[in-house]
Amino acid sequence: MFDLKVMNSVLNELEEERGIPRAKVIEAIEAAMATAYKKEYAKKGQIIRARIDLNAGTTEFQQIKTAVDDSTVRFEDEATSTINTTNNENDEPVLDAEGNPVAPLPYYNEEQHIKIEDAKFIKRDAAVGDELVFPLEAEETYGRIAAQTAKQVIIQKIREAEKVSVVAEYGARQGEIISGTVQRMERGNIYVDLGRATGILPYEEQIPGERYRQGERIRGLLYQVEESPRGIYLRLSRAKPEFLVKLFEMEAPEAAAKTVVFKSIAREAGSRSKVAVASTDPHVDPVGSLVGQRGVRVSTVTSELGGEKIDLIEWNENPKMFIEEALSPARVLGVELDEEEHKATIKVAEDQQSLAIGRGGQNVRLAAKLTGWRIDIQSVGGKPVDAVEGKDAPAPVAPPPIAGE
Repeated sequence: MFDLKVMNSVLNELEEERGIPRAKVIEAIEAAMATAYKKEYAKKGQIIRARIDLNAGTTEFQQIKTAVDDSTVRFEDEATSTINTTNNENDEPVLDAEGNPVAPLPYYNEEQHIKIEDAKFIKRDAAVGDELVFPLEAEETYGRIAAQTAKQVIIQKIREAEKVSVVAEYGARQGEIISGTVQRMERGNIYVDLGRATGILPYEEQIPGERYRQGERIRGLLYQVEESPRGIYLRLSRAKPEFLVKLFEMEAPEAAAKTVVFKSIAREAGSRSKVAVASTDPHVDPVGSLVGQRGVRVSTVTSELGGEKIDLIEWNENPKMFIEEALSPARVLGVELDEEEHKATIKVAEDQQSLAIGRGGQNVRLAAKLTGWRIDIQSVGGKPVDAVEGKDAPAPVAPPPIAGE
C-alpha cells in the first residue's frame, strides 16, 4: 500500500518545480516496481507489468503473453512447418522475393508466448499478435538488490522525462534572451546556471573585454539547444547581431511590434555596430523610436553591451544614399557605383577622410558589411585611399539574417 498523501505530494512537486508530468512519474514508478518484481519473484523470460491504482493506493502485477502461430515464431517440435523449413539446418540466410535477407523467426517461449488456439480458449476473439494479461500475486517485500535496481530505474526514467521537458521548454524559447548565474569558467567558456539546465557561453560568442565572476548575473541570446550524454546544454551568445536586435525589442515597443524592422546589421561586438532600420508605418520614425527620448533606449542597450557604440541608420533602397548614410558620421561629397564589380567609390573632403575610414578602418569596414558593397574612399584634392589601410578591400561579408526582418 502507498501513502496517498505522500505520493500525491511528490507528484505535484515534480510537476510544478521540475516540469515532469504526473503520468511520466507514475510510469517510471511502475517500470521500477515491475523490474523489482521480475528480479525477485518472476521466472526467466517473463514479461512483467505493474499497474498503480492511486485511488486505492495499491499495485497490481501482471504477466504478459503474446498470441502466436507458426507464421510468427518457430516451434522446435514442428520443424516440418512450411514457414519454418526456410530456416535450414545449415543456417544459410533466407532471401525474400527481392533477394534481401530475411531475419529468422524467434523461437517459441512459453513464458512470453501463447499459442493462438490456447489463447482463443481464454479470449474468444483473440488474434495473432494480441496481448493476454495474466494477474500475478502481489508481494510486499523485496530484497536489497531488487530495491536498488528499482531506485535506479526510477532515477533514470525521471531524468529522461526531465530531459524531454527541458528540451520542449527551452526549444520554444530559442531565439530569445534568457538570464542566469555564472556557474564556472572553463577553457574560456562560461557555464551559466539557468535553473533547470546549464547554459554555455562559448568564448567566441562573448563580448571581447567583458569579465565575469562566479555568481554574477548574465544575459545572453539562446541560439541552440543541444542534447548530450551528460545532459542538456543551452548555447548562449552575446556577440551575435540578433542579441542586439532582441535588446532593442525589449526597450522599444515599436521594434517588438515589428513596426520598426531591422534590415541589416554590421557588428564588431564590444566595439561598434551599424544598424539599418526601416518602418512599416510612415508615421513612425524608425531611428527616433530606437534612440528614445533623450537617447534613453539606445543608452540602455549600449550599457548592456559594455559601452559598444551603436550607429542607427535609416534604410534606403537607393544604394548611393544608403552608402552615404552608412559612412556617418563622415560627410560624403559624392558616390560613384560600379555595378559590375559591386564597388562604390566615395569622395570626401580631406578633413573627412580619416573619419570616413575610421580607426583601423573600422567605419568603412562596417559600412561595407552593412550595405553589401565594396567601398573605396577618395579624398578630393588628394590621391585615392583604399578602405582598409591602403590595401584592396576584401569582398564584403553578407550580413546574417535578422529575426523579425
